[in-house]
Parts: sequence; structure tokens; C-alpha cells
Amino acid sequence: MIRVLLADDQALVRAGFKALLDAQPDIEVAGEAADGEEALRKVRELRPDVVLMDIRMPVLDGLAATRRITDDDALQGVKAVMLTTFELDEYVFEAIRSGASGFLVKDTEPDELLRAVRAVVEGDALLSPGVTRRLIAEFAARSKEPAAADTLAGLTEREREVMALVGIGLSNEEIARRLVVSPLTAKTHVSRTMVKLGARDRAQLVVLAYESGLVRPGWLG
Repeated sequence: MIRVLLADDQALVRAGFKALLDAQPDIEVAGEAADGEEALRKVRELRPDVVLMDIRMPVLDGLAATRRITDDDALQGVKAVMLTTFELDEYVFEAIRSGASGFLVKDTEPDELLRAVRAVVEGDALLSPGVTRRLIAEFAARSKEPAAADTLAGLTEREREVMALVGIGLSNEEIARRLVVSPLTAKTHVSRTMVKLGARDRAQLVVLAYESGLVRPGWLG
């Protein structure tokens, strides 16, 4: 059973998500929070698998709450998915860099929300369908300067190639087709790359691909 915490200052939004999630046989809503501080307390108390975290909340915003969660070693198993009202939210890229596993716009289709919850539990990054690769690149362009080249020194050429494809938003299946390998082989390469770089999940691998200079803003493959 996948346990979810809902963190949003709008009761109606929480109620809608709760009704949808609780109707699934493999998902349950473990708790709710109306601000970032309450979300942080509930995460420590309930240890959910996933937190659906609104970015803009009173007391403590979702971005700060996510940073505290991902910085706490005791909460390593908790995945955060940021909820935004607008696709062009200025905090989206910083949220992912802070440890969020991805983000969704609040008006996303119900099936996509359910897929998102299941995907992040499996360790996949999650980006709302309406958010294009150009948007990722735009936020990446505003991030810090590329890190030293030796950041990727431990990767094989194939792992660098796979990381670059992850960086432009390709799924394991798409990577497999691009490289003419099986999806399992592609997934193995992605997993090994994450381990070598100490990436929390696929979303952070995307961030590292840009910050290392392996992928440049505007390159869509």
C-alpha cells in the first residue's frame, strides 16, 4: 500500500485529491496538512511514501518544507511531488534541485496524478505533461554554472550517453529505442549512474546533467 500525505492550504483541493487517491486499491491518504510546518510534522510522524506538496503555503512554503525533508537522513524514503497552479512556476527547477522528485500542475488529469504517485515510489522523476523539455532547459539555464568536469569522471561513455538522454527528458523505453538496447538494460544504466553520482532519484539526475554541462539548455536531442 502506497501511503500519501496531502499538503495544501486549500481544503477543497485536499478533499478532491483524497477522494481520488483513497478510491485506489493500492493507495491510501495517510494524513493532511494545511501549511509547510504542519506537513513537516506529519511527515516525521507518519513517514508516508509520497508527499503531494503545494509550493505556496502559509507559515512555511512547500519549497522550504521539501528541503528540510530531503536534508533529514531519517526521512530518506519519503518522496516529494510539488504541486503548482501554473506550469511556469518560477520555483519548479529549484524545487527539483532541492530534492523534490518532480512536480504536477493542480489541474492535471486524474489518471496522470495516480501515475505520478506510483512512478515516484518506483524512483522515477515526474514532470507534468504540459511542462516541456524547453521549460526544463530554461530553468536549468538559470541555475549555477556547470560543475567541474571531474564530476562525471567515474562514468563510462555509455553511462554519460544515458545520463544525457535522461537530461533531455527521455524515459527508459525511449532511451532503449534510441540506443537500440532493451528497456531493462537502459534502466540498469540509469540506476548505476544514479548510484555513482549519489543522485537521490531520476529528477536529481536531470539536474546533474545540466549542472555538469553534459546537457546544455536548448538541446532537445
